[in-house]
Amino acid sequence: MSAPPLKKIKANGLTFGYFEEGTGPLVLLVHGFPDTAHTWSEVRPAVAATGFRVVTPFTRGYFPTEIPSDGLYDSDTLGRDILALIAALGEESAVVLGHDWGAGAAYSAAGLAPARVRFLITAAIPHPATMIPTPALLWTVRHFLTLRLPGAAKRIRNADFAHLDELVARWSPGWAVPQGETDAVKAALRPAGHLEAALGYYAAISPILPKSQRRKVEVPALAFAGDTDIVAPSAYERARSHYTKSYEVVNVEGAHFMHRQHPEQFIRELVRVLGPYR
Repeated sequence: MSAPPLKKIKANGLTFGYFEEGTGPLVLLVHGFPDTAHTWSEVRPAVAATGFRVVTPFTRGYFPTEIPSDGLYDSDTLGRDILALIAALGEESAVVLGHDWGAGAAYSAAGLAPARVRFLITAAIPHPATMIPTPALLWTVRHFLTLRLPGAAKRIRNADFAHLDELVARWSPGWAVPQGETDAVKAALRPAGHLEAALGYYAAISPILPKSQRRKVEVPALAFAGDTDIVAPSAYERARSHYTKSYEVVNVEGAHFMHRQHPEQFIRELVRVLGPYR
């Protein structure tokens, strides 16, 4: 499926590349790692067709978005990127859907400025404040350590980015990952400095959550949980106490990249829950 023309916009001191389709209330779809705005290639037009303006940015450091000169990749900075994009796009608020690192950014955006996030939707990541660091979970997220190690970028480049394929396959039990699935992210990380930028997200991880994520979520929220994901759906149920307004858990088929593995079901459920925000 071909993407719409690439657009660029200045927000939070950076020039962001993004795709846009449709008209109506703004819906911002935010990707994770290893991924790009192309991850929403099926979701974006389907949601736009139901009466929304859907914007899918390349997050900071992912080409063609700029590499930040300040080297900041912490969750609150990513959350401020979302808030700045909403403003730069001429809106007071938006529905925000984040996957993987995009989910972390969305949680931060909702904590920093709840009035700017009409509806918080996350996929594949339960609220960080409610995660319990069990041995099984620590093994599952061992890439948090390996991607921080000195020389990680060099090793990934020397293997022609094959590690990205390994990660997608590891996080996708039951999915025969299509050939070429990671081509877009490899292209985004090949230009000088952009892989290092993406790994900077992992270097910025702190054992102490930012204040934005320690606060309870004060906006209507929904989380997509994949039934074969490496994070058990029960983790999303345990998070209920961290939400002060409505919170729905939608269990769907698939693993970490559920919106790619089973796009029809994901889109059907997403369109359903977006109905009241049209």
